[in-house]
Amino acid sequence: MSSRPKQRNFWTSLPVACTQKKVFIWELISSASHALEKLHHKLVSDGQALPEMEIHLQPDAKKGTITIQGTGIGMTQEELVSNLGTIARPGSKAFLDALQNQAEASSKIIGQFGVGFYSAFMVADRVEVYSRLASPGCLGYQGFSDGSGVFEIGESLGVRTETKIIIHLKSDCREFASEALVRDVVTKYSNFVSFPLYLNGRRMNTLQAIWMMDPKLTRSPATPCYTLHYKTVAPLNIRSVFYVPDAKPSVFDVSRKLDSSIALYSLKVLIQTKATDILPKWLCFIRAVVVSEDIPLNLSRELLQESALIRKLRDVLQQRLIKFLVYQSKKDAEKYAKFLEDYGLFMREGIVTTAEQEVKEDIAKLLRYESSALPAGQLTSLLEYANRMRVGTRNTYYLCAPSRHLAEHSPYYEAMKQKDTEFDKKKLISVETDIIVDHYKEERFKDGSPAAERLSEKETEDLIAWMRNVLGSRVTNVKQLAKTQEGRAQLLQPTLEINPRHALMKLNQLQASEPGLAQLLVDQIYENAVIAAGLVDDPRAMVGRLNELLVKTLERH
Repeated sequence: MSSRPKQRNFWTSLPVACTQKKVFIWELISSASHALEKLHHKLVSDGQALPEMEIHLQPDAKKGTITIQGTGIGMTQEELVSNLGTIARPGSKAFLDALQNQAEASSKIIGQFGVGFYSAFMVADRVEVYSRLASPGCLGYQGFSDGSGVFEIGESLGVRTETKIIIHLKSDCREFASEALVRDVVTKYSNFVSFPLYLNGRRMNTLQAIWMMDPKLTRSPATPCYTLHYKTVAPLNIRSVFYVPDAKPSVFDVSRKLDSSIALYSLKVLIQTKATDILPKWLCFIRAVVVSEDIPLNLSRELLQESALIRKLRDVLQQRLIKFLVYQSKKDAEKYAKFLEDYGLFMREGIVTTAEQEVKEDIAKLLRYESSALPAGQLTSLLEYANRMRVGTRNTYYLCAPSRHLAEHSPYYEAMKQKDTEFDKKKLISVETDIIVDHYKEERFKDGSPAAERLSEKETEDLIAWMRNVLGSRVTNVKQLAKTQEGRAQLLQPTLEINPRHALMKLNQLQASEPGLAQLLVDQIYENAVIAAGLVDDPRAMVGRLNELLVKTLERH
């Protein structure tokens, strides 16, 4: 017999993923699967025939036990001592601390029998282990432990080449002897293990993992808009399948943010059904299964958020999805335009919320815009726009507006439309911050009125101060056109910019002689600017003022 001194348990130190008691089931299944893989590799390497390689689960509600056995490689006496001694080992506290505090370090113990055996004591008051190494002439052994730190190991006759574990459940954990409960756990978390898995003699894992199948043979029942099968071994070992739903997300979905639909697997064991950290937030519309053998089975929710490995996985998948969507945009522009109509909001969110400039530019390749150089309705990418630019041009000018019609009737666009003016190492500039006032010098305005003489600096300052006072809280400021290099005005508190050369600016002469008419004109000038900017849904509120202005016009004749 072999034994170890008593030592206290450290269940309170276990990470969140291990404090959920059902974890012991898929931990032990994973250990059995790992043992089978080792045996498979050994036999294939030695050129030997493969035996039946199976995993069996047998919950017994009457006895209050659950038995798991696998026809794997088995263990030597030394391995049993090492694994069963996990609890009693002086370094067990350090083992748990590493498991909880260092996600990458925990990858070194994936699939080790000691982890599954240790997790069993969350529900067991006694565990029996029977094992024999899969080599000729090896003896069989049996081990017993009550989780207190004391265990026994001895030789045993009649032990098969396998490992068999009998878990005697605590009185308050006997629900785990329910076949229905075990079936639910297996179906959810261990349905894709590599070897046949039986529950009380009935095969459970009959479905083939879709990420392991030939992409040409896979079909989604919902016929998604796009499907991407992606696998790689560097820089991480990844097998995955991604779907873009064909149905447009509802307003409710967009407003509350779509729930993550990324199922994360490690060693074909489900880690999370909704892994929110595997893709950035702007890709929340993606549905996917992601499998990576590099992810520790023991990785808790907290460690998932902090893990450098998960951050690396997220970056790799984000770049692959961007590359895939760029390819699709070139392969079928019409289909991509429909996709962008449904999901373009998420692309724009990605540019706003992403910190890395390089990633911002990559996402920008997915967007499409109206262009003054193209017919209405025909969209262009920033790259296509940049390729059409004149040699030596360094600036790309843009205008934000609710529609092309409003953009083309914007005074900002009027000032820029004769300038054939980047994104690919070029500067993006809002036309609202770079208006060419010289454009107005010799121009006649659309209403046919000639450009007025420019007001003097003093007249302009006085007019601006008066208009600012008249408009009050409706604007944050009134300033001279092209005097500012600030960004676009806030939507609900706009800045009114005036052109001192415009004939309407003669209203400065009415301030003293006809203050009532001057105020009506200022109010109307402000409303005209708001309408031109596309910020008014219902212009009927100004009808009364317009009628009053018409009356005053008639009184003058």
